[in-house]
Amino acid sequence: MYNIRTLNPISDKIYDVLDKTYNVSSEDNNPDAILVRSFKMHDYPINENLLAVARAGAGVNNIPIPELTDKGIVVFNTPGANANGVKELVICGMLMAVRNIKEATAWADSLEGKEDVATLVEKGKSAFVGNELYGKTLGVIGLGAIGAKVANSAAALGMNIMGYDPYLTPENKCLLTCEVNFVNDVNTIYRNADIITIHVPLLDSTRCMINKLSLSFMKKGVVIVNMSRAELVNNTDILSALDEGKVHKYVVDFPTCDTVNKKGVIAIPHLGASTEESEDNCAIMAAKQLKDYIEDGIIVNSVNFPKITTKRITSVRIAVTYNAGTKAFETITKIAGNANLSYAERGSIGYALIDVESCEDVDIETLSDTDDILMIRII
Repeated sequence: MYNIRTLNPISDKIYDVLDKTYNVSSEDNNPDAILVRSFKMHDYPINENLLAVARAGAGVNNIPIPELTDKGIVVFNTPGANANGVKELVICGMLMAVRNIKEATAWADSLEGKEDVATLVEKGKSAFVGNELYGKTLGVIGLGAIGAKVANSAAALGMNIMGYDPYLTPENKCLLTCEVNFVNDVNTIYRNADIITIHVPLLDSTRCMINKLSLSFMKKGVVIVNMSRAELVNNTDILSALDEGKVHKYVVDFPTCDTVNKKGVIAIPHLGASTEESEDNCAIMAAKQLKDYIEDGIIVNSVNFPKITTKRITSVRIAVTYNAGTKAFETITKIAGNANLSYAERGSIGYALIDVESCEDVDIETLSDTDDILMIRII
């Protein structure tokens, strides 16, 4: 029996994946694995037998990754599981911005109690004349699972797509079904896009990437959509740009004290992945990743460990986590001998799988005594 602790409410769809060999509870203090959404784990006590943490979502800012990595604990996320939900909110935000929907609906609501609403509507609607998306240029910064979906949907609406992603993988490039004008300098997007949407992680290099300087390159009347992280945009600078008319609208899914109820800001209460479908998809993916790792040592979508998907071919599998770039790997290969060995490394972490018919085929004691081996698990 494996114990899984949930630190947040998780969709019941996990039980489509986790069978009766798994005990799922929100109170277990000694779990083999953890399922989490937004719970902040930085002060969470880590039990000694914890094997993995799976975040039902893409961002992992709430998880102490370096600490868990040092302990040989795998951290998973679920990239792409909520991509469609976020994409649809991006398109919604773009439409709200260019058609002035927030101001228009607020004005329409203010007509409550008036005698001739229909006449007032016809007289007053000209104040909210907007623009169409068709023919406009959309700059997509970050073409991962979400950014690619946004680009494809926007292209289907007749928009011209410019894309910037210095880390674009062949896999993500294949997600693009539309023609994208790829640029090597993000400033090219700043200078040419009518609407800019940001889909990048929060890093030192991306923090406040939308600031006074980058805003100075942009077209007058640009719309900026931020469904990624509040800290990607300098709030002081964006509010000044809105006051000056440089920016027409700022759509943000992460309201702060600075941005709520401000002119030109469409503040959405973090609804990007808040759909029943997204929550189900994230839960199913997270549960499957935990199951595959616990039962077969397979790692997919880890943010701190290398990917390894070798299928088990024997009754016993030994999973070994080690410090990459050390002599530990030499010991692992020597002890594995003629057994089936697969391995991968990522940064400072190495991970190996040894398939044998019996534990007696491998000198576990020597492995345990070897420096720079972080964890040994017999599956």
